[in-house]
Amino acid sequence: MLGLFRKNPVKKLQQEHEALLTKAFQAQRNGDIRLYSTLTAEAEALRTKIETLKNESED
Repeated sequence: MLGLFRKNPVKKLQQEHEALLTKAFQAQRNGDIRLYSTLTAEAEALRTKIETLKNESED
């Protein structure tokens, strides 16, 4: 019953991932390729963390 009100950490991480990708897209459009590369790497690391959490929750 108490687990019913627990927040899903994967959902929050997915929102952060989307925000990073949006910032990376804007950086690329503005010509800041270095920032684009950094943000894309951060988003990729976050994506692997999301996949790990999803796989753990399935087991």
